[in-house]
Amino acid sequence: MAKIAYFTNADTELLAFRTVWEQLPEGFPELMVRSLEAQDQLGVELLTDVDVLIVRSLGGLNSKGVKELLDLASSIGVVTLCFPGESSLDLDLMERSTVVSGIWKSAFRYLVEGGAHNFENFLRFVADTVLGLGFGFEEAKSVPNVGLYRSLLANDPVGNVVVLFYRAHLISGNTTFIEDMLEKMASLGLNAHGIYAYSLRNSEDDGSDPIVELCRSYKADVVVSTMLAAGSFDEESHSWDPGTLSSLDVPIVQALVSTRPRSEWENSDYGLMPMDVAMSVAVPEFDGRIVSHIVAFKELIDEDEEFGSKIYAYRVDHERLGRFANYLVKLVRLGRVANRDKKIAIVLSAYPTKRSRLGNAVGLDTPASTIKVLDKLAEAGYSVEGYPKDGDLLMQMLGDTLDYHTPLGFGAKADSALYMHASDYLTFFSQLPASVRDQLETDHKKAPGEVYYKDEKLYMQGLRFGNVLVCIQPPRGFGDNPIAIYHSPELAPTHHYLAFYRYLEEVEKVDAVVHVGKHGTLEWLPGKSVGLSKQCFPDLAIGSTPVFYPFVINDPGEGTQAKRRVHATLIGHMIPPMTRAETYGALSKLEALLDEHQRLTSLDPSKLARIREQIYEILVSAEIDKELGLEEEPDFLDDGFDDFLVHVDGYLCEIKDALIRGGLHIFGQVPSHEELLDLVVAITREDQPGAASLREAAARHLGYGPNYLGEMRKVEEVESLVRSEVERLFFCDFDDAAISEAPLEMQDTLRWVAQTLVPNIERCGDELESLLRGLSGRFVPPGPSGSPTRGMSNALPTGRNFYSIDPRGVPSRLAYEVGVDLSDRLIERYLNETGQYPRSVGVVIWGTAAIRTGGDDVAQVLALLGVRPKWNESSQRVSALEVVPLSELNRPRVDVTCRVSGFFRDAFPQSLKLLDEAFELVGSLDEPFDMNPLVKDRDTPRIFGPKPRAYGSGILPLLESQHWRSDEDLAEVYVSWGGYSYTKDAFGVENKEAFRSRLSQTQIASKNQDNREHDIFDSDDYLQDHGGMIAAIRHLSGKDPKAYFGDSSRTKAIKVSSLEQEAAKVVRSRVVNPKWIEAMMKHGYKGAFEMAATVDYVYGYDATAHVVKDWMYESIAASYVGDETVRKFFRSSNPHALTSICERLLEAAQRGLWSAKGETLDMVRDTMFESEAWEEER
Repeated sequence: MAKIAYFTNADTELLAFRTVWEQLPEGFPELMVRSLEAQDQLGVELLTDVDVLIVRSLGGLNSKGVKELLDLASSIGVVTLCFPGESSLDLDLMERSTVVSGIWKSAFRYLVEGGAHNFENFLRFVADTVLGLGFGFEEAKSVPNVGLYRSLLANDPVGNVVVLFYRAHLISGNTTFIEDMLEKMASLGLNAHGIYAYSLRNSEDDGSDPIVELCRSYKADVVVSTMLAAGSFDEESHSWDPGTLSSLDVPIVQALVSTRPRSEWENSDYGLMPMDVAMSVAVPEFDGRIVSHIVAFKELIDEDEEFGSKIYAYRVDHERLGRFANYLVKLVRLGRVANRDKKIAIVLSAYPTKRSRLGNAVGLDTPASTIKVLDKLAEAGYSVEGYPKDGDLLMQMLGDTLDYHTPLGFGAKADSALYMHASDYLTFFSQLPASVRDQLETDHKKAPGEVYYKDEKLYMQGLRFGNVLVCIQPPRGFGDNPIAIYHSPELAPTHHYLAFYRYLEEVEKVDAVVHVGKHGTLEWLPGKSVGLSKQCFPDLAIGSTPVFYPFVINDPGEGTQAKRRVHATLIGHMIPPMTRAETYGALSKLEALLDEHQRLTSLDPSKLARIREQIYEILVSAEIDKELGLEEEPDFLDDGFDDFLVHVDGYLCEIKDALIRGGLHIFGQVPSHEELLDLVVAITREDQPGAASLREAAARHLGYGPNYLGEMRKVEEVESLVRSEVERLFFCDFDDAAISEAPLEMQDTLRWVAQTLVPNIERCGDELESLLRGLSGRFVPPGPSGSPTRGMSNALPTGRNFYSIDPRGVPSRLAYEVGVDLSDRLIERYLNETGQYPRSVGVVIWGTAAIRTGGDDVAQVLALLGVRPKWNESSQRVSALEVVPLSELNRPRVDVTCRVSGFFRDAFPQSLKLLDEAFELVGSLDEPFDMNPLVKDRDTPRIFGPKPRAYGSGILPLLESQHWRSDEDLAEVYVSWGGYSYTKDAFGVENKEAFRSRLSQTQIASKNQDNREHDIFDSDDYLQDHGGMIAAIRHLSGKDPKAYFGDSSRTKAIKVSSLEQEAAKVVRSRVVNPKWIEAMMKHGYKGAFEMAATVDYVYGYDATAHVVKDWMYESIAASYVGDETVRKFFRSSNPHALTSICERLLEAAQRGLWSAKGETLDMVRDTMFESEAWEEER
């Protein structure tokens, strides 16, 4: 009997041929169907007795096993037909076929059309035309590329949903999971329509799209996609075009379908596998889709030995499908229910949960933004009643209900707080999986717990304004269990925390939750990374409620976390106003003296000695001398002192020219004229998509080379020219005639400023409009994310559901160039300081920075090792690694220990594998130990991070709890939380001893910063991950490591400083800068919050890294506590913030971090008592 062999790498075809095989007539040639993916070994015996070999390959000749199989067939003379997996021709595969082109083309049509009829007649056609048999065949029947599969109508419909799936599933019979999805939706009141399509890129020549037309015909309220991205990159706008589906103006939800079995997902801490995340999550996010629940898995449904291949098909998880379908019902409701009948919960985060710091959000004035949102809701017809028009008053009212800083903190007006009956919570609790119930009661005692519990009720910090609730997110939970900080990174949220979110969904039945600003704790709760289960705490908390999340555009990583773990629709908001630090106080005097010195050099040299002495006195009194390495008083008569003044000039220039926040953004509000002017000048410092740096253009016009940045006079001239031209442009209302009068070198960029940049910034109002769109069940357009001041102005306009990057492209080519530069600067600094090359470096790697930069930190690690990536030319994805020879490297290789964040672990598993491969590659080289320290320790893991399902480093909760005494405590927590190794073969293995060993040998602790839209005292992340590493190394090695800070905010002027230098720079340029303090005072409660937070972060970095000098504490005390104007501001806006500042300063003194002056301590102590009295007055 003749024999036909069919090899494919499309599992769906195996299912189709299994069905066809049973219908073939008696006497038909033997059919052998095999998966290319399953063929680990290819031998002649595989094709024994085979008369015709058919190969169908997704990916062409380069797919696994294809070339080898075809070579084998050729060597033994088997007739071969080779076909592409797609419908388009593949000439390479066609040329490997041994039949005439007419037969090949006719056969290919059967496969392209697909379906049981065509697959059967394909085999009949091959049997008759190639083998000369006579079974007969029919012509291929056309199956449209797009069509309706079926509709299921609800008995009492509440709306319409369209489910999109691949035509390949239809023609292979792999539609059971679609049937189940449609049936579940219909059972919940949704008219459900299944539409199949070959692809989502279906635009006709006339611009129409048959998928869009079908969706419109069924009046879709929501579109569900199980398919990949529909859009494409738009070169003109430097952003993604989401495709025609967006024209429907309804939410498009990505239902997650795993290519792995359910059991694998269920047992995985990660959830979705990396390839599924890249293809089904990261890329569809570009289209503006809401990443929702996992609904189906690829399961083995038949191991028929007679057929010869395992058969796989997609099957739903009914519990997850139910959660997903309920979410769709709520999305539909947003588009159908009148605004006046909708209930909305606005949630402000508070971490840590101090009364002085309610409404945490990076760069955002949350109280004022909340008022703007309430105003907009009222304007749009929502039932919003009795809310205050002042943000400070709102925060006072919220604070008066409960005090989340203490477990039983019932406020003066606790009766106005929200509450959930304990019986309702216990009902919810009883329905939880047993493992979750056990964990909750182990971590937080018997339900309903003890925190904020009174009179059979669980109280929540929140207020009701008609149909809108304004609430404070509950504490995460470490406060009531401080010992858990040392050993429980996977600590469950409290009963109270879960009760809050269940109260919103089940008691209040809110239609949506609006989380205001980066970021809360919900998306960071323990659970799977992507594709959560019913045992994951983010899913247990938020349930099926739609989430809308105003989020700063320069933090794509943490925004992405919310998208992927709580199905959030992001509403990107503007970065805070950026301004130039300028000089003040002693720095202004120093600048004036330097100017005078320059003038006297030519006019009256006899007076130079006195000017030099005055300069020295200021350097000493302001303690700048130590930062510049001036160890003794110089000879003021010696002209050699003037060489040192060059360094003073450069130092002062760096401080003065630093970018700092000039205020806070208010959601939906366009920056003021002065803020807009400053922001334009800041953004145009760097090259932008479509525009060259305005600064560099001005420098060229003035005849300055690229190294002008270190010279104060030149920088001032350049800055003055840029600012004057931008001001003139504003004054002339952006008239093109005004541009033509500017220096020629600047005209193109000024035109871009007028036509693109300023209009995009002024579209901040889109933020509120996009929020309303989302709450109205409409599509929120997608857009890129990133730091506008670092060359990513294409992240503007704001108000878009921003996306991140394809993780497979990390590091990018440009990122590798930056990484090499960072590596060179780090090695150069260590060599200059010690006279030796470093042997071991610890590098902190964050996912957010990797998205913003394309992987600078990953690239730096590769560069330190002496390894470079290779990229696929067409996709620009990293395809391989190659070793840089020592002869080219011209230095020893450097061993690296990586401490990665939890989000980096989740979002960049390919990069973890890449780094591990790099370590393995370098460790296997035949090189001497003095040139390659990895060769003697090649097997030890070098990548560490949080425990799977957990996040963070544990340092902040430890500092906040005050349950620590020494470096040993800090090191213990840092290792306990981060002591899980990640290799390509073992993902997230507890390996604390290996982590301790690596840290004990580390000479340098390094962290990079890629933009100046924030600084090290703006958030707790730096002090936790970098500071924690420094403390751990200091304890485990018994000596201080070199603490380095890389700055790549200006990619053409990358530098690596000591952490002490960076700390001093930030303190001088922002922390005690009157310009920043005055800007914060304009923002009332939130401005005071920012000042208190800054002090907390200064203290935290000092506790871990010992980088804060006494003069810094003294300056903070004088500026924040001792200044009468600032004290009055605290009293009127947020006295709790001043109390918090005083407490932190006193704690720093008590712990020996600050050797305070007696009179300063007395002032701080007295002020603390005074501010506590102010709190009582309110």
